[in-house]
Amino acid sequence: MDHSNYVIDEMISAKSIAARVEALAREISEHFADTDKLVVVGLLRGSFVFIADLVRELDLPCEVDFLETSSYGDGTESTREVRILKDLRSEIEGRDILVVEDIVDTGHTLKHVIALLRSRNPKRLEICALLDKPARREVDVNVTWIGFEIPDKFVVGYGIDYAQRNRNLDHIGAVRFLDEKKG
Repeated sequence: MDHSNYVIDEMISAKSIAARVEALAREISEHFADTDKLVVVGLLRGSFVFIADLVRELDLPCEVDFLETSSYGDGTESTREVRILKDLRSEIEGRDILVVEDIVDTGHTLKHVIALLRSRNPKRLEICALLDKPARREVDVNVTWIGFEIPDKFVVGYGIDYAQRNRNLDHIGAVRFLDEKKG
């Protein structure tokens, strides 16, 4: 795959992300203030940077677990077919759950994950997404906390990749494909 055919335009700075993560953590800590232990479920792989920063800001006893789903492959469009590649290690019945997602796009992945987790009878289940792309929504999903609402652009950085690249950027950037007909 040729990775020289695009550039990344900064959309959300590292400083803005850090401030928003702090604010989200305060709201989540208040919401779950009465919990004995919050199970923070990260959706891999895109949420790993966000979940690490968020958990460090939470003023709660918490445990971290991960689910890995696949709906993109190496493309930029969701395939709408959601597969569970890695399931939770923890039992979640009767427990407080916070699902942490990097980006809500069509909503198919999140709807599938929520149905799966609800079938395991958690006490409470809330969702926190770093990014929301409402223009792409195809199914209704109720996200409790959203970091940033963004336009319908393909984004990378802060854990989010394009064909396994650009996860290590400290900001969120929009991918802009270069016109290959120049010449």
